[in-house]
Amino acid sequence: QVTLVESGGGLVQAGGSLKLSCTASGRAFSYLNMGWFRQAPGKEREFVAAISWAGSTTSYADAVKGRFTISRDNAKNTLYLQMNSLKPEDTAVYYCAASTPYSIGTLYSQSEYKSWGQGTQVTVSS
Repeated sequence: QVTLVESGGGLVQAGGSLKLSCTASGRAFSYLNMGWFRQAPGKEREFVAAISWAGSTTSYADAVKGRFTISRDNAKNTLYLQMNSLKPEDTAVYYCAASTPYSIGTLYSQSEYKSWGQGTQVTVSS
């Protein structure tokens, strides 16, 4: 398992932007599928975006497609989520997650991910 630490959350007005970061410990980051999930109050945790360990495949939830961009910098062991055109319904705790090395599982499935960060709060005001 790896240790994941998210940062970059905060309060932003609707229409604004935020960029989340997730830094991973260990040397296996390059071989991990990475994902972002979120959980709003009173709701279940849901998939937001994911990127394969090779970086060649990305996946997005319909609710964020065209507004959010996931990327990774393997040299820095860091995962990013650029969030633009934010809406109040994007308000949630955002979690990053990591698979086991060389996984070929389903990127949008929570069961694919074995390590989770502590989360960072994103609040979008109307």
